[in-house]
Amino acid sequence: MRPWTEPHRRRRSRGEKHPVLDFLFTYYSHPPSHLARWQPGPDVVLTGERARRFLDRSGYRETDAGISVDPAAFTDRLARTTRRSLTLLEAVDRRRPRLNCFGLHEWAMVYRADPDRIRHSQVPLRLGSAGTDEVVANSDLRCGHFDAFRFFTDEAVPRNRYHPTRDTQAALDQPGCLHVGMDLYKWAYKLGPFVPAELVADCFELAADIRTLDMRASPYDLREFGYTPVRIETAEGRAEYARAQAAFARRAAPLRGRLITLCRGLLTRYTDDPPEPLPDRHGDPAPER
Repeated sequence: MRPWTEPHRRRRSRGEKHPVLDFLFTYYSHPPSHLARWQPGPDVVLTGERARRFLDRSGYRETDAGISVDPAAFTDRLARTTRRSLTLLEAVDRRRPRLNCFGLHEWAMVYRADPDRIRHSQVPLRLGSAGTDEVVANSDLRCGHFDAFRFFTDEAVPRNRYHPTRDTQAALDQPGCLHVGMDLYKWAYKLGPFVPAELVADCFELAADIRTLDMRASPYDLREFGYTPVRIETAEGRAEYARAQAAFARRAAPLRGRLITLCRGLLTRYTDDPPEPLPDRHGDPAPER
C-alpha cells in the first residue's frame, strides 16, 4: 500500500491537494496508517514474541495457543454493520451490470453551479461552465447510487431518472456502477480486525483504479496531473467508458464474493441469527425503468 499511502502523507505534510487520489483517504475514513499495516483476519493464530505486538491493538487476545482476533470484538454494532454490508453486497451480486450511465454523476455535481461551490475548483473544466452544462442538459442522467446522487446540484436532481435514497440503496445499486465497485473497499475495512489485510488491500487497489476512470471521465481537465480525459461527451468516449465499466465489474465480482463469504461466516459464527442460504446468483437484471 505504500505507493498510495506515502505520497498521500507527503502531500498532506505540504498542504497539497490532489483532485483524484485524496478521495481515497478523505471520502473513505480508513486511516492510511491502518491501510499500510498487516492483520491476519479470523481463524489465524500468531505465535512467537513478535506476535505480542498485536496486543497493542484493539480486537486481539492472548490464549494458550497464541495471539488471535478476540471474538468479543464482534460487537452488536459490528454485527449490524456486517449484516447491512451483506445485504448490499448480495443484492448487487445478483444483478447484471448496467453500463449506460457514462459517468455523468460528476458532471451533474457541477451543473449550473456557482464557481466558488465547485468541488475541485483548483482545476479547470475541460469544456468550461457553459459547455459542461450543455452536456448535462442534452444527456439522460441515470445515476442510481445514493452516495453519488446526494452531491448533485439542485438543478441536476430533477433531471436524474432515479431518485435514490439510503433506504433504496439495496434496490438500486448495481455492479456496473463505479461507486459501487469502489465501495467494496469500505465494506472491507468496516469489518475491522475480522478481515484479512490482503482483502482490504485488494479492494483498495480496485477503488484506486476505478477512481482514476471516474475522474478521467469527469468534466475536469486533469492533464496537469497526468490524466488523459475520457471524453464521454462523444460517442467514442462513451464506448470507451462502458468498456472500462464492464472490465471493472468483472474485476469486482470475485472480491465481492470473498466479502460475502467472510460476512456470512462471521454472522454464522458470532451471532444467533445466521443469514439465510444464498439464492441463485446473477438472476436479476440491473434496475431499469
